[in-house]
Amino acid sequence: MIETDDARTTTSAWRNWAGNVSARPSRTVSPASVPELAEVLRRASEDGLRVKPVGTGHSFTATAATDGVLIRPDLLGGIREIDREAMTVTVAAGTPLKRLNAALAREGLSLTNMGDIMEQTVAGATSTGTHGTGRDSASISAQIRALELVTADGTVLTCSETENADVFAVARIGLGALGVVTAITFAVEPIFLLTAREEPMGFDRVMSDFDELVAENEHFEFYWFPHTGNCNTKRNNRSAGPAAPPGKVSGWIEDELLSNGIFQVACSLGRAVPATIPSIAKLSSRALSARTYTDIPYKVFTSPRRVRFVEMEYAVPREAAVEALREVRAMIERSPLRISFPVEVRTAPADDIALSTASGRESAYIAVHLYKGTPYQAYFTAVERIMTAHEGRPHWGKVNTRDAEYLAGVYPRFGEFAAVRDRLDPARLFGNDYLRRVLGD
Repeated sequence: MIETDDARTTTSAWRNWAGNVSARPSRTVSPASVPELAEVLRRASEDGLRVKPVGTGHSFTATAATDGVLIRPDLLGGIREIDREAMTVTVAAGTPLKRLNAALAREGLSLTNMGDIMEQTVAGATSTGTHGTGRDSASISAQIRALELVTADGTVLTCSETENADVFAVARIGLGALGVVTAITFAVEPIFLLTAREEPMGFDRVMSDFDELVAENEHFEFYWFPHTGNCNTKRNNRSAGPAAPPGKVSGWIEDELLSNGIFQVACSLGRAVPATIPSIAKLSSRALSARTYTDIPYKVFTSPRRVRFVEMEYAVPREAAVEALREVRAMIERSPLRISFPVEVRTAPADDIALSTASGRESAYIAVHLYKGTPYQAYFTAVERIMTAHEGRPHWGKVNTRDAEYLAGVYPRFGEFAAVRDRLDPARLFGNDYLRRVLGD
């Protein structure tokens, strides 16, 4: 790493969490204020360099990759304001979700829904459409009530349903293509308890009861273990309490030893000797036992994820989920593929964000993973072929091969996003190869 005259500017290589994307920016800058950020953008434009903000690198695509100026929001962190009358919290863009969740809990508040990890920054998570699962409550981006955006010419825009509403309609999932998000205002609610019920269940039963399981639970998800007929289901519902978190020992066994430690060993063995994977899958799918526990939301929604992997995820119309998953299972069974990671299935209600994977339609998410370092192209290509046959929309931060022509066909409001982008960043200061592919020139 070479430091320049500015103590917050460095030049060094960048790599994402999974290790499948890397870049060597001309310089990496950590502005400490919005005016400093505006100056960084001005200098980059004068130097003919493109600019990309980056969070913690939990995307599997090159959304944040650049050979120009990489902006790290490390110094743009913390809660700016809690408004208990409006029930909102305004937080700086570089704040990790785990810090936001803990801070809100101390204030007796919570987000309504969230994804299953909380390492990402709030701006990184929302810009790529991070989501959990929910019958009625949608993605983290759908909980945004306002945001602050610094555009290519240094203008600071405050966007909400009543101020710069056309920008707000698209910028809640902006892919870093419209400007640099510097603050986000989320809706919050008084903290509540969730009871999680985790239970093994057969694949055929989950498929036959899928609609009922979704309808009867506030948050339903399941994991199917390829090469087996076994699933592990999780149902989260609000509870009157009392709190009954997992015991320290039993929680460690389930969340650390089995889900991370032994699973890491199993994945390493499977990568070295693929023929062992079906047997390992049968053992893994039976290792996790049924359990029920009650705790505050972020301690139920999120889990530690220490085994590194590469992931592809598609959102399909919810009514197509069972058929699509059956097709994935049939494809794996007739192929020579050996899949060591479970397939994750979640749902979301329709929302009104232009490039949300749930924009305008109830959706089901089917996510496939492979252990870091395992060749994934054959598996992901075969799954992607199935998903696109169902008008699937790829998660913006996960591996996909779609282009702007395809995406314009599955997003009715794609043109609306493109028009705002043309107005805010006509010179493509925030462009890169990934955005050129998925958004066009």
